[in-house]
Amino acid sequence: MKTTCITILFWPLSMLLLTGESQSSRTEVKCNFTEMNYSLIPADINKNVTILDLSYNQITLNVTDTRVLQTYFLLTELYLIKNNIIMLYNNSFGNLSNLEILNMCTNSIHIIQQGAFKGLNKLKQLHLCQNKILQLNPDIFLPLKHLILLNLHGNLISYFDVPLMFHLELIILYGNPWNCSCSLLNLQNWLNTSNVTLENENITTCAYPDILKCYSITTVPYNAECYSKISPPINEDLYNHFQSINNSTFNSSLNNLKNSEHKLLGKSWAFLVGVVVTVLMTSFLIFIAIKCPIWYNFLLSYNHHRLEEHEAETYDDCFTENSSSLSQAPHTNSEETTEIFEQLHSFVLDDDGFIEDKYIDTHELREEN
Repeated sequence: MKTTCITILFWPLSMLLLTGESQSSRTEVKCNFTEMNYSLIPADINKNVTILDLSYNQITLNVTDTRVLQTYFLLTELYLIKNNIIMLYNNSFGNLSNLEILNMCTNSIHIIQQGAFKGLNKLKQLHLCQNKILQLNPDIFLPLKHLILLNLHGNLISYFDVPLMFHLELIILYGNPWNCSCSLLNLQNWLNTSNVTLENENITTCAYPDILKCYSITTVPYNAECYSKISPPINEDLYNHFQSINNSTFNSSLNNLKNSEHKLLGKSWAFLVGVVVTVLMTSFLIFIAIKCPIWYNFLLSYNHHRLEEHEAETYDDCFTENSSSLSQAPHTNSEETTEIFEQLHSFVLDDDGFIEDKYIDTHELREEN
């Protein structure tokens, strides 16, 4: 009976000891494959490995390497220092949910896809130093909820947009060509107001503009214009609230857009007919405006008409009466006769087709008379 009681009392203690021994034994499974000239991550490593060092090899972390890494799900530390990694693809470490330290310094990384660190929920240290990173999308750090150390020194970063809900304790940023314009004010505010420690702050200086090269990125003096362009910080609760509002607004806008597209498609034929009729009417009005003066001048040129026969006989009779009256006047001199003749003759129509010459010698007319 006493033995049974003792066993029951010491059972929890023994379980704790066994759990501690298993955890200690698990953390002690190390595999060191440095300077082995590997181009691929070996697939025959102990599946219980927790610390894997593959530094100083030729590994590129391609699709094959990613597939092999998924099998080592007990990893807590992974070292890929000085390899040939150029790009970090989505889900490169998707199954390594226990990983706490990831070191990929001294590679040629210049592209990091947005989902590269997806699945690293327990990651605490991320080392990306001595690479060729130009810009970092803040969304790549969203899965790293427990990250406390970020090492980015020795890259080509000139601007860094601090992610929301970033709870770092230590950040390393020296050795980058920082552009200390207004766009860096958010980073400066975060460094000065949060609990993060900037390592080697005195050598983390501006690269340009030249007038600010002697300043640390935490002490750059900014004018009032820069502060007016920066929006106030957003806490986590407010961010989640805005995110839910944006999602609902986006969904409603999408539904409205679909409904409006259906309505527009139903009335598109009527709109097309209206456009065609408008174009035709405009062309017709322009045509009339151009052609009307031409038709008007054409009609005016045909307003005259030929003299009728009875009008011609009446005119001849009047002319003979005038001439006889002139001959009966004894006292009329030759000059007055010539002038009267010219006045009468100017109204005679040129039916014979000859043009009247008004410059006939008056002396000849006198002799004829």
